[in-house]
Amino acid sequence: MGKYITVLGGIISIVIGILGIMSWWWSFTELLKGCVPPVLVLGGLAALFAGLSEVKDSMKGKKEEPKK
Repeated sequence: MGKYITVLGGIISIVIGILGIMSWWWSFTELLKGCVPPVLVLGGLAALFAGLSEVKDSMKGKKEEPKK
């Protein structure tokens, strides 16, 4: 019975969310305009740090390999 209540609650939430977006469309777009650029900057920084860490680990691994 709990599974069905969860599914029903999810469907109700989706419908209410769609109605809310339709009625507050301009507010929603303003929110996106304010949120998307910082999310992109933070995501880019995370990717940059991950990439630099991987390059650093790769260079460290090459130094530690015994020469034949």
